[in-house]
Amino acid sequence: MWKEPKSVVEIVLKNICKEYKNKNYAVRDFNLDIYDKEFVIFVGPSGCGKSTTLRMIAGLEEVEMEIEMYKEEIEKFTNELKT
Repeated sequence: MWKEPKSVVEIVLKNICKEYKNKNYAVRDFNLDIYDKEFVIFVGPSGCGKSTTLRMIAGLEEVEMEIEMYKEEIEKFTNELKT
């Protein structure tokens, strides 16, 4: 049964970059604030860095610059969804 989570989740991306060894950037100087209860969609042409950005947010790709995630709150949120 769905239960409304009580925690607040916020993700702040500040000047994040992903550069590969061949000096090509998948993502360069990207900024984004995602606040509680917002729904975000990344739209763009193939190869513009949408999937790479999502992988950096998920922790699957190394981030070259700063990324702030309120991880404790995100973990609480996902744990509440599981129960």
